[in-house]
Amino acid sequence: MLTTAWLNSYAQQTQKMYLSGTGSDHTVQWDFSCSAGRNSGKWTTIPVPSNWELQGFGKYNYGWAKDSSRGKEVGQYKYKFKVPAAYKGKTVQIVFEGAMTDTEVKINGKPVGPIHQGSYYAFKYDISALLNYGGSNMLEATVAKHSANASVNEAERKGDFWIFGGIFRPVYLQVLPVQHISRVSLDAQANGHFKADVYIKNAPANSMVLAQIFTSGGQSIGTPVSIKADSLIHLQTKITSPKLWSSEAPNLYRVDFTLMQNGKALHVISKKFGFRTVEVKQRDGVYVNGTKMKFKGINRHSFWPTTGRALSKARSIEDVNMIKDMNMNAVRMSHYPPDDHFLDVCDSLGLFVMDELAGWHGHYDTPTGTKLAKEMLEHDENHPSIVFWANGNEGGHNEELDPLFRKLDLQHRPLVHPWEDFGGFDTQHYRDFNYGIGNYDNGHSIVMPTEFLHGEYDGGHGAGLQDYWEAMWRNPLSAGGFLWDFADQGVLRTDKNGIIDTDKDHGPDGIVGPFHEKEGSYFTVKEIWSPVYFERTEIASGFDGTFHLENRYNFTNLSQCTFTAKLVRGADVYGKTKAAEVSIAIASPNIKPFEKGELKLNLPSDFKSYDFLYITVTDNHQRELFTWSWPITRPEKVARKLVVKYAQGQATITETDSLYKVTANGINLSFSKTSGLLRKVKNAKGVIPFNNGPILQEGLTNFKSFSQKIEGKNVVIESTYDRKSSYNTLQWTIYPSGWVKMKLRYFPGDYFTNFVGVNFSFPEKEMKGVEYMGSGPYRVWKNRMKGTRLGIWKKDYNDTETGEKWLYPEFKGYHANLYWVKFNTTGQPFTVVAEDEDTFLRLFTPAPKDDQWHNYVVKFPSGDISFMQGISAIGNKTLGAEDTGPMGMKNIFYDYEKEPKRAKELNLYFDFSGR
Repeated sequence: MLTTAWLNSYAQQTQKMYLSGTGSDHTVQWDFSCSAGRNSGKWTTIPVPSNWELQGFGKYNYGWAKDSSRGKEVGQYKYKFKVPAAYKGKTVQIVFEGAMTDTEVKINGKPVGPIHQGSYYAFKYDISALLNYGGSNMLEATVAKHSANASVNEAERKGDFWIFGGIFRPVYLQVLPVQHISRVSLDAQANGHFKADVYIKNAPANSMVLAQIFTSGGQSIGTPVSIKADSLIHLQTKITSPKLWSSEAPNLYRVDFTLMQNGKALHVISKKFGFRTVEVKQRDGVYVNGTKMKFKGINRHSFWPTTGRALSKARSIEDVNMIKDMNMNAVRMSHYPPDDHFLDVCDSLGLFVMDELAGWHGHYDTPTGTKLAKEMLEHDENHPSIVFWANGNEGGHNEELDPLFRKLDLQHRPLVHPWEDFGGFDTQHYRDFNYGIGNYDNGHSIVMPTEFLHGEYDGGHGAGLQDYWEAMWRNPLSAGGFLWDFADQGVLRTDKNGIIDTDKDHGPDGIVGPFHEKEGSYFTVKEIWSPVYFERTEIASGFDGTFHLENRYNFTNLSQCTFTAKLVRGADVYGKTKAAEVSIAIASPNIKPFEKGELKLNLPSDFKSYDFLYITVTDNHQRELFTWSWPITRPEKVARKLVVKYAQGQATITETDSLYKVTANGINLSFSKTSGLLRKVKNAKGVIPFNNGPILQEGLTNFKSFSQKIEGKNVVIESTYDRKSSYNTLQWTIYPSGWVKMKLRYFPGDYFTNFVGVNFSFPEKEMKGVEYMGSGPYRVWKNRMKGTRLGIWKKDYNDTETGEKWLYPEFKGYHANLYWVKFNTTGQPFTVVAEDEDTFLRLFTPAPKDDQWHNYVVKFPSGDISFMQGISAIGNKTLGAEDTGPMGMKNIFYDYEKEPKRAKELNLYFDFSGR
């Protein structure tokens, strides 16, 4: 019998002849004229594929187009091409992978078929009878940005995203034998059962179809299957123990279909696929390959600032890698089908996909939607990564189209209506954390929000995710969810000197910036969604190196991961202690999916001499899951090493009418006699403009009745406690060395406070940067504490406003777990050392942000530099901070009754020597 390899060497495979480039990174110039807007009314050239706004034509339009008058631009394209004479007698189709929005095509002056309406769908025409074979041909395409079909505008142009025009995906000729395989629908189940529907165009007499399955390495497996050819044939076989496809193990196979007549191979096509089963058990969950899933997903637009919706395979690879690097396992195509190469990459790298028919509060009419749904399914159906179909979004559901998905999809994948409780899935968007007291968490549907924690500027995404995810993880009816969204939609405006435009607060919703700059939430999500979960562990006396783990993988044993650890000692601010680290070998624990176990470290006897412990986990694809850090040394111990109290001489004090003036080792300090606040700092080099503190935040700065005394060689200035009028107390100790200690005992202003701590003043214009020991390099919020690492960090000053500027990490904001910080200024540096655990450093105030819903608003202390023991949370576009879960609530304090023993205490040391 003839082998399929021999047959394929003689059979004609489908040929492609690109008329355009293959993507945004490889384009071809076509002749072009735009009817309106910039550079209109003249013939010039344009790269194809592209969106014409990004090439200097027409007008920019960010969705929400109620009358669509801004989008009534028409682009005319012309391109000359030659067709080989050898194509004569074959079927030649012209394929457009995507054009916005209505496309009329002519070859050599003759229409090829009806105008195609709809932007995101591949469409094709048979142009065999219109070509000059062996000669020159003229392609003309007229593309109207605004559709003549009102329902297309409702579904596509009124969305909450940028609206573009033009041929934005590749155009090519597809050349086949007259008698050919026109379509193949595959269904490969986890049990090895393989089915295919094979559609034949012009099936000849005495013909048959032969199918053979191959591994990704090209080795044939199973027995070749053949069946008599017809216009539609149903073919099936079974493979013993196939390697299954999942997001964790994306095993792919290839199947070749050969159309034969009388032993002669006429046409062969190849398809990649994966064996995997998707099953929905109502009132239970979604199962992939028999395992119940929690989808850790993100919404993703097809978008790039300089090319709009015109992308490349390299861009798809970058996107999928970034999504997987956040330990996500799923992506939703919002709100339209993606490029074919994006699905190819999801198949090969492993990412579950929800593919979506366009619609955003509006939907296609039934005839149009039927045609476009068919185009989407036939184009995308064989990708194993696709595990859901979505019929529109947020009210943009044409229910008359629902039966098509099951009818046209051989695999019968589940269909959802994002935003609705439909088909056994409650996918409601942006429910606040406590909505669970209603039907959302206590109903009977599988809960899977297709959008939640709506990012806006720096809010959402990681902020609140820890509370949501732990609740999702524990809820048997939860199938996870999809964050909104992946990248800020910031367009490089060719009409505005290259600014990045996010249409105010409409577009800065991403977890990464327009050019994929990583925001703080990127790392928070990475830690929270790590499939290796560390239960909370304190490294204290008696610690034996044991960590308790939970395996949150679906299919992977932790023995397949690599664990490494190291002990880290940071260089101190004065360079007395040198940085050092030592690696520790770890045996990967044998912990099955969804089970718990222990990780054991063999720590050296001197491990307590180090500051931090790091553990890094890498998966079996060499992708780092996260690097966790634990403190070994407490701030009080570091303070003892750094602070120098003794020196020759002693501190001295004098008084004026309003000030205490203290001198020690060349440092001159002034304190208010009535309030105790630091008024002035000066040394031999000049004034350090750090002053006007400590001012209590959400508490009363009611220090009163100050006195001064000499204790040994120290000067002590302290207030007097009074339960009614001066229950907060302040003590300054100035040592002969010039170091200053502030000891504050205080009561928060209320049981519920946005933040607690103290402020000082410092002119922002004089700040150059900081070096600090603590958690970094990204800032934190009360409801976004994960994603940082303990260490020594250096940050130069920047004025980044998240989602408006993209130089990360941001300088301004809260930084956790402070040990010490050195402020580098345009004048002299100065250093502050924290003695207490869990001290936050606040650096200035980011510019205020708001939108029409007033959810994002972030409260900050007054002043410029703060040392806090409780910080504020952050909201997002749809939820205020307190609606994102317990971590988003205000700080809650016990009724201290204003008794000294119940007060909070904050201890800081200051070095104003200018070192």
